[in-house]
Amino acid sequence: METWLQPALDYSVAWLDLQMRQSRLPGCIVAVADGPRLVLEHAVGHADLVRGEKLTPRHRFRIASHSKSFTAAGIMKLHEARKLHLDDPVGNFAKRLHPRVAEATIAQVMSHTAGLIRDGADAGFYDDTRPWPTAAEMMAELAKPPVIPPNTRFKYSNYGYALLGAIIEAVTGEPYRTWIKREIVDAAGLRETVPDMPLPRRVPFARGHTPELLTGQRFVIPGDYEEGATAPAGGFVSTAGDLARWFAQLAPEAKTSVLSVASRREMTRRQWRNPHSSAEQHYGFGITSGTLFGWDWFGHGGGLQGYISRTAVVPARGLTICVLTNSTDGWAGFWVDGIMHILRTFAARGAPSRRLRDWNGRWWSSWGAIDLVPMGNMVLTGNPYMGNPFMDTSEIEISGRDRGRIVLANGYSSHGEPVRRVRDKSGAISEVWFSATRLSSEADAAAALRRRYGKKAHAAR
Repeated sequence: METWLQPALDYSVAWLDLQMRQSRLPGCIVAVADGPRLVLEHAVGHADLVRGEKLTPRHRFRIASHSKSFTAAGIMKLHEARKLHLDDPVGNFAKRLHPRVAEATIAQVMSHTAGLIRDGADAGFYDDTRPWPTAAEMMAELAKPPVIPPNTRFKYSNYGYALLGAIIEAVTGEPYRTWIKREIVDAAGLRETVPDMPLPRRVPFARGHTPELLTGQRFVIPGDYEEGATAPAGGFVSTAGDLARWFAQLAPEAKTSVLSVASRREMTRRQWRNPHSSAEQHYGFGITSGTLFGWDWFGHGGGLQGYISRTAVVPARGLTICVLTNSTDGWAGFWVDGIMHILRTFAARGAPSRRLRDWNGRWWSSWGAIDLVPMGNMVLTGNPYMGNPFMDTSEIEISGRDRGRIVLANGYSSHGEPVRRVRDKSGAISEVWFSATRLSSEADAAAALRRRYGKKAHAAR
């Protein structure tokens, strides 16, 4: 592990903890892998707000469309065994399809360019207003013509991945769940992942939750339904740790994997751009990819009622980041990007020098928190409320045990002004002066606000 990684992970946890408090979300788990090895698993919040059950890294989550990466890997494994070819028409393996659907190739369906309907005619299963589609219902929708001609644009289709699951069954002669669990999940060494509900008894499961906005409170979404025919598109249940290990194996550079290097390159290759999107993203085979401030990544996201998740691999750094949240309004994508920003900043500046390490900490005023984060030979200010806490950061040059100077800052900030730490009689740091602003501990800042405004607010009521 590179020397900068551990302090970057430590700050990621501190940043995420405040983000959780700010968002008021029920729960979140983050996992980070360095190559094949997990270097961080951190859980915050609750698995079930009603029961007050604390969340742990061992709680399973619905991981939704992350499931597509497993299904795509299954197709690639059958391709490696020459049991199918990526340019085979899907009609070779599935009957009762519309003729134009039957002409679509397996590769087109995997890359979401076959023009297929996304979720059928009624997607009420995402609101728990109707059951999940049966295989017969799914095939009935695919007996209708494609929505648009194939190979014209990227157009996401959950029914397309359900069809890939049916193709796996036709080729292997086994139920999708049985084959994919043995040949992909178990072969990858994943011990906390299943292709669909139900879970084994006594396995901890994080319940989903509704947004707070509509009703002023959150309701628990049980989340224990079986997706059945659409499980290849979104039925998987897993942990952040298992997901991080899985996606790390999909990197072409990974030393061990259930797939060949050639298959992994094909899965992660940027094949189709997501059109009409402000974010520059592409899709391969069961894999999304993009770039964040110079760091190329691949991975996937997922969303079901009560659950939002995202995973990103940075192949050039050998790092994988996974965030799972158990609420429909979860910030998983936002937080993966935020952690990537933190890692990127530490990678560029390096681990803090020995004399700066104790300048690390969070300090408060009535305006909120400021983080002091040492990196290399400087101390940076972090804004823990922002998605990128180091955007327009100030840099502090340390000149003594408790003194420094702001040597780089935004024009509206305090460029060139002093920073100093104040110690109490025991020698502990009790406050920090950032230019003319006094910063204290969270408890002291909260107490000051109560003294200053509490009685007045009570009198006004």
